[in-house]
Amino acid sequence: MSNEQKAKPLLTNREREVFELLVLDKTTREIAQQLFISEKTVRNHISNVMQKLNVKGRSQAVVELVRLGELKI
Repeated sequence: MSNEQKAKPLLTNREREVFELLVLDKTTREIAQQLFISEKTVRNHISNVMQKLNVKGRSQAVVELVRLGELKI
């Protein structure tokens, strides 16, 4: 098995869910309600992803995730 096949996905399943909803123009509150988590948890997931990608802001994170093929719009 090559290293690429073993590579850990960039996003956790939950982070991916949060960003898939963000792309659909959902608010933090709507995402929290839909995933049955707190708004603070939603913000934490978004913040974690922004740190992983070394970007400032949600929209930059979305652009970068799409560029990396991690997210489809």
